[in-house]
Amino acid sequence: MAMAHLISSPNVSSLSTGAYLSRRNLSFDSIYCEIGTLSSHGSKASKHNIKAQIQYNPLRFQQSPLNHHYKSIEKGATYEERNRNYVVKAVTVPSSESESEDSNSKNIVDSVKNFMAVLYQFIYPYAMYGRSSAAISASLVAVEKLSDISPLFFIGLLQALIPHLFMDLYVNGVNQVFDFEIDKINKPYLPLAAGKISFRNSAIIIALSAILGLGLNLMIGSPALIWNFALCTTSWTCYSANLPFLRWKQNPVLASLLMFVTWAYIFPITYFFHMQTFVLKRPLVFTRSLIVTLLFLSFYSTGIALAKDIPDVEGDIKHGVNSFSASLGQKNVFWICVVLYEIAFGVGFLAGASSSSPFWIKLVTCVGNVVLGSILWYQTKYVDVRNPASTRSFYSLNWKLLTGAYVLLPLIK
Repeated sequence: MAMAHLISSPNVSSLSTGAYLSRRNLSFDSIYCEIGTLSSHGSKASKHNIKAQIQYNPLRFQQSPLNHHYKSIEKGATYEERNRNYVVKAVTVPSSESESEDSNSKNIVDSVKNFMAVLYQFIYPYAMYGRSSAAISASLVAVEKLSDISPLFFIGLLQALIPHLFMDLYVNGVNQVFDFEIDKINKPYLPLAAGKISFRNSAIIIALSAILGLGLNLMIGSPALIWNFALCTTSWTCYSANLPFLRWKQNPVLASLLMFVTWAYIFPITYFFHMQTFVLKRPLVFTRSLIVTLLFLSFYSTGIALAKDIPDVEGDIKHGVNSFSASLGQKNVFWICVVLYEIAFGVGFLAGASSSSPFWIKLVTCVGNVVLGSILWYQTKYVDVRNPASTRSFYSLNWKLLTGAYVLLPLIK
């Protein structure tokens, strides 16, 4: 109101206003301007210097520098034009859209990693390694000379391994679905029993695995691989499925016989025939190396079939599964398995020593079987047959030793 009165007063002859803003480095928080004001009233005007400190938010300005021009005319008197300059320091604000995209990308990557980890547990890693080793070993048994290991050989090996992976998913998935209640006692760490995967997703994985596995084998066209897939998926469905006349795992003889036939004969013979006849285009013959492999696996796979149920006695008894470990006792079955394993390594030793291979190959096969048998015997003193964790660890060791044997068997000619 004082300013309005000053401007409208007739005694006012002239008014001069000056403003300046010194340029300086300004902080993010404020911009300071000093304004000097000179006012006059009448002939003699007293000079008053007023300093005002004005705080500005830099984010309010869209342009820098800003020029403001003030010009007005009243009663013939002209106000002097002045420029007011502001220096604004801009602040970069992160884009919420880019942050959202980065967050979504990270969530997708984490979801994929979690799914792959669950799928890895779903497939029973030790069994997958064992079956893959069986396929590689049987394929190498068909090799007669170094020239056989060619790009054609590796293509044939991939033809065996990739559908085999889907077969593993199917077999282990069916077993987990029908053993859900038992696994909550015996194997609570499995993804389905632990609640890491739903029944619906398990069923989808199982169905897709069967379709993809069979489809790939039909596309490849190898009769041996088609028979391998058909026999394994059918027999292991009979082993696990809780349907009339099935659920063979409840019968200890049928359960052990099924594992024995699968590991000792179906796997080595079908993979050998695939490489021998379909890939290398040779006549079907049972070589000495194949016969030694079948004899070795006859003992070793029987031991695995019996040892499989040693850690699971509690859940098997509760759900009416009459395994050999439940009926004969865990300790008795454990030592039967150890004897069978050692006999298998003895077969490998004798076959290697009597082979027609060069001396260094004989030495490798003989020493290798002795080492594997010694590791097994040494570990027996640390096994507590009443402790599921201990017997499960020993069972895992059995598969690792079998993988080592698969490396030695193709060397025996």
